[in-house]
Amino acid sequence: MPLLESIRGPQDVKALRPDELPVLAAEIREFLIEAVSRNGGHLGPNLGVVELTIALHRVFDSPVDQIIWDTGHQSYVHKLLTGRLDGFARLRQRGGLSGYPNRAESEHDLVENSHASTSLSYADGLSKAYQLRGETHRRVVAVVGDGALTGGMAWEALNNIAAAKDRKVVIVVNDNGRSYQRTIGGLAEHLAAVRVSQRYEQVLDLIKTTLSHTPLVGPPLFETLHGIKKGLKDFLQPQVLFEDLGLKYLGPIDGHDTQAVEYVLSMAREYSGPVLVHVITQKGRGYALAEENDEDCLHQVSPGAQVQANGSAAEKAVNGAARVPPPTAAQAAAGLTGQAVAPPGNGQSARGNGETSGPAPAAQPKQLWTAVFADEMAAIAARRPDVVAITAAMLHPTGLHKFAETYPDRVFDVGIAEQHAVTSAAGLAMGGMHPVVAIYATFLNRAFDQLLMDVAMHRLPVTFVLDRAGVTGPDGASHHGMWDGSLLQLVPGMRIAAPRDGARLVELLREAVACSDGPTAIRFPRGTVADDIGAVGTLGGMDVLARPADEVGADVLLVAAGPMAAIGVQVAARLADQGIGVTVVDPRWLKPVDPALAEAATSHRLVVTVEDNGTAGGFGDAVARLLRDTDTETPIRTFGLPQRFLEHGDRTEILQEVGLAPQQLALAITEAVAKRTLDLVHGQQA
Repeated sequence: MPLLESIRGPQDVKALRPDELPVLAAEIREFLIEAVSRNGGHLGPNLGVVELTIALHRVFDSPVDQIIWDTGHQSYVHKLLTGRLDGFARLRQRGGLSGYPNRAESEHDLVENSHASTSLSYADGLSKAYQLRGETHRRVVAVVGDGALTGGMAWEALNNIAAAKDRKVVIVVNDNGRSYQRTIGGLAEHLAAVRVSQRYEQVLDLIKTTLSHTPLVGPPLFETLHGIKKGLKDFLQPQVLFEDLGLKYLGPIDGHDTQAVEYVLSMAREYSGPVLVHVITQKGRGYALAEENDEDCLHQVSPGAQVQANGSAAEKAVNGAARVPPPTAAQAAAGLTGQAVAPPGNGQSARGNGETSGPAPAAQPKQLWTAVFADEMAAIAARRPDVVAITAAMLHPTGLHKFAETYPDRVFDVGIAEQHAVTSAAGLAMGGMHPVVAIYATFLNRAFDQLLMDVAMHRLPVTFVLDRAGVTGPDGASHHGMWDGSLLQLVPGMRIAAPRDGARLVELLREAVACSDGPTAIRFPRGTVADDIGAVGTLGGMDVLARPADEVGADVLLVAAGPMAAIGVQVAARLADQGIGVTVVDPRWLKPVDPALAEAATSHRLVVTVEDNGTAGGFGDAVARLLRDTDTETPIRTFGLPQRFLEHGDRTEILQEVGLAPQQLALAITEAVAKRTLDLVHGQQA
């Protein structure tokens, strides 16, 4: 395979002559059939994108132009063309090549995620970052299959991409009528109609040929009919779905004709706004066993799969007839008149005029938590041009309006699309920005997969500001933010902060946006901020808010998270009246748990945690795990919200209902200390 073996990077692909391209494609197919059949992996999807991938690397300048593969299982050809031929000997084996794009393998791999329908959101965020950084020469190319387009998240992204008329995003729809199996649903039927229908161009060519030979009235009449081309297209070809959304549309193109694909991609590259290239491919092409497998076209094969000869693959590639009819000249140019229409509620940033905020003032009593965040966020924006903000149709409720008034181009309202918001933030972070995603805590539940796989797995610096965390009060079960504290504990590399007062919100937000090696989250409740609570000391990176009197022993280490710290101080005072000494600690950061807690626990008789979150898997469970892992024998009691759907009501009333009022906690802790005292006495007597 002399051609394939000579490819060490995209520059070698660009240097090939047109007549060498079918030979390279044939060599790639022969290699993939042998290598994937031996080691196992995704065969059918990669056989279908050989010519498309060659054309992509001839037209675009990777990695300056980023190519994002949706799902990524069809990236084997991309790996071959970016110098990783030798690694296929250990494909999908420990220490060998990954079966998906992998950032550690190559600078040509940006996104590692293997979950479908995400590529367009990455592309949206990345193109925003390039625009903000002035890197307007860079293109973002998202390759997405028709199967992935059935995912709702892809349409959340399309809604935002189409609204941005000046960002260079190229969307390549790899349309083979399948995901794993045949694609189903209304969109599948729509694309199938495009795939088989050439009536629009045939009618237009017929009109042009006939009228051009008609004296006097022929040419003017043809121009008139050409002017209503969009109307003909509406009637005869359903590609208008994309054009009416506001995307320039090119296609459909035979995805197995490298030169045709290269020509259309070159047109897309020169366009100044978002453009969609519709490419028709055949999954499993060039391998009879895959082509004839109606179930999934050998989507994935096991190691040692049988390989049957197909004859000379090179000869077949050069001389064989394409399964998809090649486009006419008119078809290659089709779609160039698509009109960009910005739909209402798109992802354009809010607009307004205002003065740059100065340093955030100290929080005032009775100020709203959201207002404290709004002031400090505007101040951070003035100091940090790399900080951007994202909201899901809640600019004012989440406190981003002050940021938007002064820096409208750095605030993005993506509509009611939390999943897209998070993955678009990942793209922004990959492009060198630090996104702050401000949403209600309960709505983060909708985007957990995106936070885990798109942000955390790539160790991206994205800050999540979770308003309405904990008990929210009158909005009821669906709005209590009692789940995020547990969900976020599951995420590797995540840091979770919970401020006890306004001053700490300012402090922790600054620390969060200073993190550059992974995601951070700050959670705070709805309502007014209580008076600031000063620290009387520190313990590791935590604040000590109260200590036992000298004449009282250190009985209880009470670790109170976020706004529960004020309750913790009240509980300590009540227990002191009973002769029980309490050390109150505000952890500030709930994840990772400060290891200083384990050492402090050894000098107390009981550890107590209190949090405004569900008890299952929350901060209390994380502290208990720390004590177990360090063989700390001090017992622990965890207090939080019960794992049930709480009714609506006043926050104070609900906290009392679930046993988190100061007097209730004091009673429960007194009983726990008394029980342990009694157990100790019995143990000594025995």
